[in-house]
Amino acid sequence: MRFVVAVLLASVCFGTTGTAQALGPDASAASVGAARILIGGGALGLLALALHFAGRRRGTGTSTASTPGVGTRHPLPSWVVVAIGAAGVLAYQPAFFAGTATNGVAVGTVVALGSAPVITGAVDWMLRRRYPGHRWLVATAIATAGVAILATATDAGHAAADPLGLLASLGAGASYAVYTLAAKALLDRGWTPTGSMGALFGTAAVVSAPMLAMTDAAWLATGPGLAMALWLGLVATTLAYVLFGAGLRGLAPATVSTLTLAEPLTAGILGVAVLGETLTAGGVLGLVVLAAGIVVLATGGARRAPAVVAA
Repeated sequence: MRFVVAVLLASVCFGTTGTAQALGPDASAASVGAARILIGGGALGLLALALHFAGRRRGTGTSTASTPGVGTRHPLPSWVVVAIGAAGVLAYQPAFFAGTATNGVAVGTVVALGSAPVITGAVDWMLRRRYPGHRWLVATAIATAGVAILATATDAGHAAADPLGLLASLGAGASYAVYTLAAKALLDRGWTPTGSMGALFGTAAVVSAPMLAMTDAAWLATGPGLAMALWLGLVATTLAYVLFGAGLRGLAPATVSTLTLAEPLTAGILGVAVLGETLTAGGVLGLVVLAAGIVVLATGGARRAPAVVAA
């Protein structure tokens, strides 16, 4: 149950992103996204290194990764897995924002977040022969339906979805699957949760630095802008992914992806409670259905990840 709680707490942190941006200054999505990854990913990377060297000083054997070759057979070296995962981290935000810019926030969000658990489960099943289970299938269907209802209720007047925008949103869902499965692959090799997430996001942070320099980052020099960047980086990224990695260590990737649908649930509640937004009856129904799907998965003995068998 502690793994489920860790993922749900991570999702609460993720869900504060929209509210933090709404309360902060105007800034481009590209600039905010780059700053978030630079701060949050950089902090994750430094935290992973600090824990690694602290473990070595204590002589406890705590390390970022296990000795290569220990555990299951690994077709790819760890540095390739890290590179692939970091590419997924970097690709997620521009793909997500491109989808929401084209088809609206509601439609873009439902396609990206709704597709992520399905893509993650399908790819994990294909690569690892690890079927997520019937309960996951039912819970994912219920939760995705809740997100769809919520999207319809909040963006009912939007025009027909643009195919390119839908592809961008699906790309965001696929990017999420890529870095989730990459992190799980590192965990299966004996990496620590913080070490795996620190490697992926730390690598992405290095690439984000020049990306941020190419945007108008004047907003970072203001008090509200710095506060927003620190919250998005340290809470909605660093803390969130420490919790995410801890949950991913003990759960199947598909299960984790479905549990993170608590993110739009959190965002909806904060929108009403903090930003004073008003939910229609359809919006309330969407939140209830979404919560029901998460409860079905969280209270039914969410499927643990299979144990790694020594070679």
